[in-house]
Amino acid sequence: MTKLEFPGSALTTDQWTQVNQLATSLSHEQAIWISGYFAGLSNRARIGAAASDVAELAPPSQSTLTAPATRLLTVLFASETGNSKALAKTLVERAKAKGIEARLADMADYKMRGLKDEQDMLIIASTHGEGDAPQTAVGFFEFLESRKAPKLPQLRYAVLALGDSTYEKYCEAGKRVDRRLEELGAQRLADRVDCDVDYEDAAEAWIAARVASLTPAAQTARSIPASAGAAQVREPASATFDKKHPFQAAVIDNIVLTGRGSTKETRHIELSLADSSLTYQPGDALGIVPRNDPALVEAVLEKLSLPADAPVTVKQTTTNLREALSATFEITALTPRFLDHWADITGAAELQALRAPDQKEARAAFQHNHHILDVVSRFPASGIDAAQFVAGLRPLQPRLYSISSSLAAAPDEVHLTVSTVRYMMHDLPRAGVASGYLAARTEADATIPVYVQSNDHFHLPNDDVPILMIGAGTGVAPYRAFMQEREARGASGRSWLFFGERNFRSDFLYQVEWQELVKNGVLSRLDLAFSRDAAPKTYVQDRLRRQGRDVYAWLEEGAYLYVCGDSAHMAPDVHAALTDIVAEHGGLDRDEAGAYLSALQRDRRYRLDVY
Repeated sequence: MTKLEFPGSALTTDQWTQVNQLATSLSHEQAIWISGYFAGLSNRARIGAAASDVAELAPPSQSTLTAPATRLLTVLFASETGNSKALAKTLVERAKAKGIEARLADMADYKMRGLKDEQDMLIIASTHGEGDAPQTAVGFFEFLESRKAPKLPQLRYAVLALGDSTYEKYCEAGKRVDRRLEELGAQRLADRVDCDVDYEDAAEAWIAARVASLTPAAQTARSIPASAGAAQVREPASATFDKKHPFQAAVIDNIVLTGRGSTKETRHIELSLADSSLTYQPGDALGIVPRNDPALVEAVLEKLSLPADAPVTVKQTTTNLREALSATFEITALTPRFLDHWADITGAAELQALRAPDQKEARAAFQHNHHILDVVSRFPASGIDAAQFVAGLRPLQPRLYSISSSLAAAPDEVHLTVSTVRYMMHDLPRAGVASGYLAARTEADATIPVYVQSNDHFHLPNDDVPILMIGAGTGVAPYRAFMQEREARGASGRSWLFFGERNFRSDFLYQVEWQELVKNGVLSRLDLAFSRDAAPKTYVQDRLRRQGRDVYAWLEEGAYLYVCGDSAHMAPDVHAALTDIVAEHGGLDRDEAGAYLSALQRDRRYRLDVY
């Protein structure tokens, strides 16, 4: 550190000699700390607190007072459905309002070489499926968990993990980041916080605590009123309708797409957005705020012998038990929270045994094979009241569905392609919470509470860019929106669709539309795979391999690649097929082919929307 100039009247000569000797011996980090320390002392002197501690301190004149250096905060997020992104934006806005120098970063775009230079980092990470990172963050996780990751002794960090406790590897993505940063020598600012699907309150508390802990000591020393600082950061204008305040969309049409003899039921649902001001882009999702099946609600009330009109208070709002079970609480999936809650209430030996550390697999299997109704039926509890029962339930969450329409083709409308989930369990018919709700909303005056969820990582490229679309079942939904948009815009880019389902006669979703698009040249190529029509079964990945030479040529010519569908089987199988194609037709080994596809993902040319 260079020698400082004498500030004149601010300090005596002896004081200045001492200060200069200290300053020239400090490291960068020590200088930051000491500046904040003296700023804090100065502020305490102003407000009269602990005046005896600072009576001998002569504060520098206003002309020579400079703001202490602050650390840069990076708020890094990994998001699958947008929840982590929204929380990260809120965190950055709050931090800036408190004088913290903060920036927002998406793991999908994060430049790995900058990690070694980070100072403070707050990470908000969602977990996708059974312990996986969000698709857009896979590259970041691969780097962080590799040997290439640098040692990070200079980094301070904290992690907020979002997840779903019905999965065995709950919040695993956040846990992986937390563990790895510790292994790399980073210092925890606070213990990791894991949030279930009802994450809002816990996330708000975490954000408030982190901002408070990182607010620079010089904030008050600068005599900037809190209201003035906050005014410099404007909250973004929120949509009229959102997750907490959905729009009641009128049902225009609700029809079964699948034909007679199909082994599944897939519906086409059209909703009106008139007078809502809601807009969306092809690739976005529609959030549905469902209600539980009335028959299930009555069955639960009967098993518990509880009055439907019993008062229940939820977040300072009182309603009756029937309405709470219909619209407020999740009463289908058996969560760890309810399993532990019911074990405590009933004392049932079988439930208590599932809590043992060595019973994780048995516990997961039990949760998978039982709903809440099954548990309260098998393990009855006597004398409980409504408040005791709902204390173990988690809030009913919205469900997201890929939008299958374009506003350019259907103004003031939004279309969905929904597979109705129906099955038997313990000799009782069951249905998916949201898909069953949507299937039942067919009456003339029906409305459905909705909001738009942006999916920035699955939008269309420029009109002249070729696109390869791969989807199975309802995974074809966003591609219908893509083609409607491109047709309306007169896009020049080529398009190629690979679509798979069970049977040609009953399950060729939107058959007439696809054939018309091919006829008109909007859809350049169409390859189909109907797995149940012939042996051996043929899937979309098999069609990809058969067209491997042309698929690789399209990729080499700059095509964007889209995959939409099942994350457990379809997406991994498609990725394996693409790896084979690139290896064979690009003359590469499998590691090189994997690197080729990873590069496409980093460049946002390989996009996934899987569930």
